[in-house]
Amino acid sequence: MKATPMTLDEIQDEIIEDFRRFRDGMEKYEYIIALGREHPGMDDRWKTDEHSVPGCQATVWLRSERWDGRLHFWADSDSLINKGILALLLRVFNDQPPREIADVDVYFIRKIGLSSQLSPTRKNGLAIIVREIQRQGRRWAKESRGI
Repeated sequence: MKATPMTLDEIQDEIIEDFRRFRDGMEKYEYIIALGREHPGMDDRWKTDEHSVPGCQATVWLRSERWDGRLHFWADSDSLINKGILALLLRVFNDQPPREIADVDVYFIRKIGLSSQLSPTRKNGLAIIVREIQRQGRRWAKESRGI
């Protein structure tokens, strides 16, 4: 029997719970950097202008494909902090239905205090990445309906 995938909200709640163990912002940053080191990134052949996310302080690449009605993402950055943030975002968005990706409130960023601890340029880049992920969700949702 196939396990039911977690919902976007369940995954976000799990991340919020993970971050409750940290006492301060420095511990959060260290954890995010560790996630960046562990994140597999993406194959260099996909690190092209087509997959580049414009508007980010560091270079960020994002790619998606639809498998069995769900989206799978690959992402990478030349910054460890961004790679760690991408790892968190992919944890939420990978293997979810496109329409749900397009419509979800990405509240975990606020709840873990990440948005308040980032520099203005990095905060702006994070918002751009989330919008791009959701844009790709809308695109794949339209394609699956034949619109």
